[in-house]
Amino acid sequence: MAKFVYRLQNILNIKNKIENQAKSAYAEAMGRLRKVQSELEILIARKKSLEDDYRRLATGILSPISLKEAKNAMDYNKEEIKDKLLELRVAEKNLDVAKTKLNEAVKDRKIHEKLREHSFEEFLAELSAQEKKEIDEIVSYRFTADSEKDIKEN
Repeated sequence: MAKFVYRLQNILNIKNKIENQAKSAYAEAMGRLRKVQSELEILIARKKSLEDDYRRLATGILSPISLKEAKNAMDYNKEEIKDKLLELRVAEKNLDVAKTKLNEAVKDRKIHEKLREHSFEEFLAELSAQEKKEIDEIVSYRFTADSEKDIKEN
């Protein structure tokens, strides 16, 4: 039986590698986004803690130095949150870009797999036609041989 050889198999292999790379990039972007979200949640929890500490200081014995330190800590925390929110937006955009690239890579791979399937179906059709032709030739040869044999006997 003939062996099926897909002419564009190298391209299909490359498309598979590109898809795997895109999956890795997407997973990395997703991991980065989750890490930034986790860090942001920690900063927000710290902000609440700092605000509670500030309120306790404000209601207790007033110490201008400790109030100033608490206020500075809250201001610094607000800046950290702003920076983390910016980092979160960047991570979300990177995730969207990675998702788009992954979708494109999957689409390209599927297109090449469909082309391979069509090529294989054509191969099977050609193989079937070749087998039919060979069977017809064998039957025709046998019929001719039997006919000649019958003619010689008569």
